[in-house]
Amino acid sequence: MKLGQILENTSATILHGTPGTEISSICSDSRKACPGALFIAVKGNALDGHDYIDAALKAGADAEVDADRLALALIADNFYGHPSSDLRLVGITGTNGKTTTVTLLYHLFKNLGYECGLLSTIANYVGDRRFETANTTSDPITINSLLSEMVAAGCEYCFMEVSSIGLEQERVAGLKFAVALFSNLTHDHLDYHGTFAEYLRCKKLFFDHLDKDAVAIINTDDRNGSVMVQNCAARKVTYSCRSIADHSARIMEESMEGMLLRIDGQEVWTRLIGEHNAYNILAIYCAAVELGATTEEVLLGISKLESAPGRLESLRGPRDLTVVIDYAHTPDAMANVLKTLREIEPSRTLVCLFGCGGDRDKTKRPEMAAIAEQGADRLIITSDNSRTEDPQAILNDIRAGLSPAGVGRSLFITDRREAIRTAILTSPAGSTILLAGKGHENYQIDATGKHPFVEKDIVLETFKTITD
Repeated sequence: MKLGQILENTSATILHGTPGTEISSICSDSRKACPGALFIAVKGNALDGHDYIDAALKAGADAEVDADRLALALIADNFYGHPSSDLRLVGITGTNGKTTTVTLLYHLFKNLGYECGLLSTIANYVGDRRFETANTTSDPITINSLLSEMVAAGCEYCFMEVSSIGLEQERVAGLKFAVALFSNLTHDHLDYHGTFAEYLRCKKLFFDHLDKDAVAIINTDDRNGSVMVQNCAARKVTYSCRSIADHSARIMEESMEGMLLRIDGQEVWTRLIGEHNAYNILAIYCAAVELGATTEEVLLGISKLESAPGRLESLRGPRDLTVVIDYAHTPDAMANVLKTLREIEPSRTLVCLFGCGGDRDKTKRPEMAAIAEQGADRLIITSDNSRTEDPQAILNDIRAGLSPAGVGRSLFITDRREAIRTAILTSPAGSTILLAGKGHENYQIDATGKHPFVEKDIVLETFKTITD
């Protein structure tokens, strides 16, 4: 493709090359530059691509352009032939529930016989092919490249997480969404956005840019739902578990094995548990119906779904111990999970193990502590991707949110592996132990780097050391 075509309808300016230069690949990382490549110099948060122009030329790049983030996204969309227009792209934004919702939609439509793609926090999929991911919302070149592969592989649908940071950084600019979903908005990412108002504004960008032929599905039980679709041109569909909406759900029965839901008057059993998952299931139902699936096949499909990895993943062990692994890392998510576990099995001792990420929003640390103290019988405060911060300093920030009584029923152990072992070995028989914060993650990040760390393996290894 010629450089002039790639730059159509963008603000990018040519630094090296001509409109007639033939381009066979694009990159914004000089380490990926090669003969035939277009290097796009963009100023980022940490690095400025303009500092690497000479490196890209030395690597053989045939052309270079100066661009902002919007231009980068539009260039990627142009180069890959506007792939989002050739399938039905479904995006979900919100603080909690994004990964579960897109993952279950992917499996639901796969089970219905469709070829699908998935762009999520856990992994990206083109059909059955898995690709690792580094961000909730990837960079525009990666997104459009994967969408292009999905189109080539015959995918009809793609289900995608859309983060506030991805929206603010224009990573999804130029994409054509058929369906946009809003789940909820609570305390998160204020280390990046600065204020809740700015966080909300970035989420709202998703709906501001929808076409009139798209569908915007919003949770009206969240007070920010109506704000999201102000000035939105798309057709609006609402869902609720508490009030009147276009689609509604109620929990009829619940246990650790699953729950019985009534959705739009019809009952369905799901293996997921908790009110927050009732919302996730209802969102899935709404999206699937809006995409043309019948209510009967959607409800049948929902009954066969299992939760996304690391989302209320339950492990049964010796001494009637139950360990639950969950990604809950925000105050709202923590409150939801603890509430669910308490309501389902109120007579069991509930132990909560959690930490807070380093180099991230410090204001939520004491809030997480207060919620954990209120919801659990015992607390074990530990590390969770401390990054460049001192783990003990993070624990001290968390400790500040506890009452004296809360401190008295808490243990503070910086080594997360040892904390997990301690939680299992010292909890009374018949306890439920929540390991919150890491979920699907298979690593731990500290000042020395990124290290393998799989909580499920640690739990199973510890179970083997217990003798009744």
